[in-house]
Amino acid sequence: MTFSGSLDIAVRRAAVPETAPLDAAGFAELLLGRDLDPKQIETLRSEASRAILNCSRQWGKSTMAAVKAVYRAHSRPGALVLVASPSERQSKELLLKAARMVAALGLPVRGDGGADPSLVLPNGSRIVGLPSTEATVRGFSAASLILVDEASRVSDENYRALRPMLAVSEGDLWLMSTPAGKSGFFYETWTHGGPEWLRISVPATECPRISARFLEEERAELGPDCFAREYLCAFNDTGDEVFGRDLVERALIDEQGWEF
Repeated sequence: MTFSGSLDIAVRRAAVPETAPLDAAGFAELLLGRDLDPKQIETLRSEASRAILNCSRQWGKSTMAAVKAVYRAHSRPGALVLVASPSERQSKELLLKAARMVAALGLPVRGDGGADPSLVLPNGSRIVGLPSTEATVRGFSAASLILVDEASRVSDENYRALRPMLAVSEGDLWLMSTPAGKSGFFYETWTHGGPEWLRISVPATECPRISARFLEEERAELGPDCFAREYLCAFNDTGDEVFGRDLVERALIDEQGWEF
């Protein structure tokens, strides 16, 4: 997937009737010059308030997060979009993707002057990349959209600090990640979250940009467990645990009658 030049974007814009509403998928394809696969279209078209995306490595989850951020900021004047990642470097990379998309729309790219990486659009909307620690992530409110990229690597403390930022605005919360074992809020939400959560699973076998040959090489190199986590969206034990999660849960059910 590549950006088209400014002339191509202008041609695409001219082909869209002024009265035709664009969803996020149409926004990406027509205005940003993106060719999307079916799962990407499904993801971008969803208007779910709570969504969790469990996807393969190299499917394009950070790009999807950047598109959703720019679309929300562009289509809703004055919106605050927060992007959280496990590290400041990853937040900056996602903001860089978003900045390129904003520039492709012919809009000026500038920050808000704060310490965190940010983009301010002419309509007053902001996209802000948040740091990775709970102690420094606080301070924002009335978010229209919170995107948590690589969510399985974000701490539970940071996640709990983010959620209250939606209290007044009743904004949207999207989690995107490849699995990282059977622990943490990403695993718990995917496995035990309520019906309010839209779940989208995208294994590498459904990504047209990843070849079967490459996947066979990775399976042989990584072994079945790591391969299943990285490419098949599997929540399996990482090997760091003394006892596997399933064994512990079965033991608790047998001894105490607890259910999970």
